[in-house]
Amino acid sequence: MAQAVEEWYKQMPIITRSYLTAAVVTTIGCSLEIISPYHLYLNPKLVVKQYQFWRLITNFLYFRKMGKFHNDTVWYVVLVSVVKGARPTLGDPDLDFMFHMFFLARYCKLLEENSFRGRTADFFYMLLFGASVLTGIVLVGGMIPYLSASFAKIIFLSNSLTFMMVYVWSKQNPFIHMSFLGLFTFTAAYLPWVLLGFSVLVGASAWVDLLGMIAGHAYYFLEDVYPRMTGRRPLKTPSFIKAMFADEAVVVAGPANVRFAPPADELHRD
Repeated sequence: MAQAVEEWYKQMPIITRSYLTAAVVTTIGCSLEIISPYHLYLNPKLVVKQYQFWRLITNFLYFRKMGKFHNDTVWYVVLVSVVKGARPTLGDPDLDFMFHMFFLARYCKLLEENSFRGRTADFFYMLLFGASVLTGIVLVGGMIPYLSASFAKIIFLSNSLTFMMVYVWSKQNPFIHMSFLGLFTFTAAYLPWVLLGFSVLVGASAWVDLLGMIAGHAYYFLEDVYPRMTGRRPLKTPSFIKAMFADEAVVVAGPANVRFAPPADELHRD
């Protein structure tokens, strides 16, 4: 069992493995009271006035609740059936963390291995763009009188970033068929809306999901739709980010029993 988990972990692409490791280490550190989640959450005043810039990153690494058992746990217990058809029982508050890790590992891995295969720098830039958009929305929303109270409750954006990945994956794989509890089937294009609907149904806050959908749609529009309309690509990955990653070449296997003609210079050689 341990060897299988180790093999599964080693086979993860670099960004997925790094993000998952950072999230697990951060959560374990908080559980052992080595660090406090109150030193991690997003607090604009502390960032600006006390220069605690690490909060801009650490709020994306903590996936558990600040308090005790939360009804969002019910939401993730139910929604796991969308992907695996499982029917787990409630009762353990750590289920909330486990299902967040499941969604993170699954959709982050799917994106990096398929849509962004051989483009690690582009995938990292997508996450950086999503994190920046989410942070900007929360900061601006906190200044709007009628919305400031709602945005003040959003102190961790890790779930929103995960939901953004789900949204982008659904847009890039819209025709994959999925099933929910065996009651109805739908295509992957509707997956974010199914998750959002059940979030509202069980009484959980829909803000977290909506923020992820907004960030995901912003990336999808600027990366896929806008370039097709104008021929320009505004989200081109900066060269200094590409220099950070040595992307592996994508090898495409050729069909068997295929003979290739020799070069032209050899054909004319006597």
